[in-house]
Amino acid sequence: MSDDVITIVAIVSLVIWIAISKEAVKPSEEINWRKMITLLSAGSLSAFVLTVSLAQSLPF
Repeated sequence: MSDDVITIVAIVSLVIWIAISKEAVKPSEEINWRKMITLLSAGSLSAFVLTVSLAQSLPF
């Protein structure tokens, strides 16, 4: 992938993980679990994409 795409994915991933953090600090009764699961899925997917991209760019 190009550097621009990786940069955009990294920024989006950062925003997603910040949103997860804000949702996670709420009291248990106020947490929107559907939103939390959706954010966690998107955050995990973006982290996986970034990890694969980093692994492919390492010289072996």
